[in-house]
Amino acid sequence: MISQISNKIIIIGVIMKIITTFLLLSISGAVFANSACDKPRDDFDGLYCLNKVYQEADKELNENFKKLISKLDSDGKKALKSGQLSWMSERNSSCSKRDGEAFFVNLNCASSITIKRSQFLQDRIRECLSSGCQNSKLL
Repeated sequence: MISQISNKIIIIGVIMKIITTFLLLSISGAVFANSACDKPRDDFDGLYCLNKVYQEADKELNENFKKLISKLDSDGKKALKSGQLSWMSERNSSCSKRDGEAFFVNLNCASSITIKRSQFLQDRIRECLSSGCQNSKLL
């Protein structure tokens, strides 16, 4: 009986060590991924990191656009869509170029412009919630 209890304790101890090791490896992997963007080793690492920033900025922009458009009347929705298309055209001309069949995107530029647009949309949401939506500011 004591032998069976002892074997169970040993098995539980081994399982706990495996779980602890797995958790430590998972955490250290996430820390390594974050620190890799602090000092990228080469251009491809830098591109990976800039892309992560851009993807997050674009996600926030889309969330803010959806929130704002849901608060607007039909004229406001038209103005917002028009303003967004103009902004996209400006972003594209400022942050990308074509060269034959290739195209180039400056992700630092695209991220910066996207973050600014997202903040602009957030400001308009705040206005809608406090003093009412102002369609004239949407263009």
